[in-house]
Formats: sequence, C-alpha cells, structure tokens
Amino acid sequence: MKKIAIIGASYLQEPVVLKAKEMGLYTICFAWADGATCANICDKFYDISIIEKEQILHVCQQEKIDGITTIASDTAILTVNYVASHMGLVSNPYVYSKICTNKYLMRQCFMENNIPSPLFTIADEKDGYDINGFSFPLIVKPTDRSGSRGVEKVVRIEDLNDAVKRACNESFEHKAIIEEFISGCEISVESISFEGHHNILQITDKVTTGAPYFVELEHHQPSSLPDDIKERVRMIVLEALDALHIMYGASHSELKITDDGIIKVIEIGARMGGDFIGSNLVPLSTGYDFVKGVIEIALGQYTPPDLSLKKHSGVYFLCKETEKLLPVIENYKQYPEIIEARITDTELRNIECSGDRSGYLIYQSLEKFNIEKQ
Repeated sequence: MKKIAIIGASYLQEPVVLKAKEMGLYTICFAWADGATCANICDKFYDISIIEKEQILHVCQQEKIDGITTIASDTAILTVNYVASHMGLVSNPYVYSKICTNKYLMRQCFMENNIPSPLFTIADEKDGYDINGFSFPLIVKPTDRSGSRGVEKVVRIEDLNDAVKRACNESFEHKAIIEEFISGCEISVESISFEGHHNILQITDKVTTGAPYFVELEHHQPSSLPDDIKERVRMIVLEALDALHIMYGASHSELKITDDGIIKVIEIGARMGGDFIGSNLVPLSTGYDFVKGVIEIALGQYTPPDLSLKKHSGVYFLCKETEKLLPVIENYKQYPEIIEARITDTELRNIECSGDRSGYLIYQSLEKFNIEKQ
C-alpha cells in the first residue's frame, strides 16, 4: 500500500484525507493536535507543527512515504516542497516556495515579469513605509497569511498606521504589504499543472463583505464574465504561473477586473483554493475530481482533466451579514439544488476574517442558485 503524507489536519484537509483513503492509500497527517479533525480519520497522525519541516522530513523518511501534499494551506506549501525535494518526490521547486507564500516577494516577481498587478510597497512596525506616489484608498494585508486575515481597506492616512500594525500582528514575519486599491469584480482561477503544463479548470466569481475587511461571502462557478475577458484572464494566469515556477499540482489565482476591463493579478497560491472552491465546486461544475488529481500528481501520476460536465455550483457563507441564509440552511433538504449545508457555530458574528463565519450551503444547479429568490 502506497503512503501519502498530508501537511495539515484541520477540516480543510478532510477532503484530501478521505479521497486518499478512497483511493486505497495509507494516509499520514502532520499538525498540532488542537483542531486536528483529520486525526480521527487518517491512518496515522503526528502531533507536529506544519512549520517543523526538518522534523517532518525525518518522520517521512522513516515512514518511506510515496508522496506528500496539502490543500488550502499556504503555510504548509513550504514544508511540502522541502520534504519532497529532499526525498526525490514530486513537488514544485523548493527554491521558489517563498515566492508563492509571501505576497511581497510575489509582487516583486510579477513586476519583474510584466504580470499586471497593483502598485505595492512593504511595511513593518519598526522601519515604517514609503507611500510616495500612492493614492488613497489603499489595501493593507499581512505578507504571509490567507483567509482575509489582517486585510483592511484604508481611506485616510490617519488610519494607515493602525492598519499596518494590525496586519503586522497577524503576519508570521511581522510585515505587511501596502497596495493600491483596485475597484471592480473579484474572481479566482482554479488550475492544475504537471511538468509545467497548466490546465485551467474553472473561473470563479466572488462576493465579499466589501470594505474594510473584504471577507468572502459567496463563490459561484462558472464565472459570468464575457468570453473575451475570460480568455484574457486565462492568458495572464498562464504567464503568472510560469513566472512563479509553479510546475506541479493545484493553483488558485485571485484577480480583480475594473469596470474598464483592466485585469490585475492580486495573488496566486500554489495550492487548491479554500472555501470549498477546489474540493467541492470544481467537481460539481466541471465533473473533474480535483482532489484526486492533486493526489495523483503527488504520486507522480497524471491524467489530463475531463471537463465535460457543464453545470453551475457555488457556496454561500453564514454570518451576521448573511443571517437571511439561516432558515435556508436549517431547511436545506427542501431545496433540490443544495448538496450540503451546515451550521458550524450557533453565534452569528460580524466578520473580520473567514474564521468568523458560522456555516455554509453548497449548491449545484443548471443556473446560478440565487438565494434572494428563495
């Protein structure tokens, strides 16, 4: 029986653990025990922080794993690539891992390779920052976090210091990136790569809370953008993936498109999109088992994606701002379009990051499932 190591063991990793077991693989998870829901479903669990790459490498060598992966975790990418590079397993080059997990380094890479992205600068609490040439509003975010954690829109210079401090406090390296605010619609592009060849799987429309924290409330596939815009998006993403040296596995590219049709790449994760985008929405809208594809690539196998299914899929998240969802989630079996629904917290909060959300519903339908009409 082949063994696969999975870095991370929260609920976000459950789809990859369950899929690997379904494929007949022996699953080994690494994470702190606190919140490690996968510890109860994987074959072996190690209570080791996902950032302890040397320790995890030693265990993986002892276990003689055949592959290593993660989904929906930027932090885990560094460890995945480190272990794989030392064991001769499939992964993206470790030397480029930092670029794919640090927003400032990624922006520099985009600039050097003429990938359209926002104007940016680095900031920290000690040395300050230089915003000469910038115009308000601005976006401030930690250099190395995801899930909208620490992200804030700033419209006045008087509020900038507090936003920088907040972002630096959330950052592992205690640094923030300040960038120009790009107005317009938000999308993400889901793709999978093997030996440097990229397959665009789907384009996702996003709905967020808006200013000041921009936490995502809805995701819908396929995108409703015009075909010519979608084609331009695809070409830009392919160039960006090459610039970041993403060779293998999933990627999740976030972009904004202005009312004038200007496209800017916000950031790209060398992993599957979270919020059920990769694990649930892609297979529901395209028929492609994205999680299985990621596992196969980690084992050195690859089957080109079959995207023959043409349906709509999406997720709505529950919080104080979307409490109208509550009766729909509670009675979701009355709606044939809803595949899954869950309340994860009985308290509804005004959200500042994705961790503040209290539930969700996932749908599949012949057209976009409009919650306003239910």
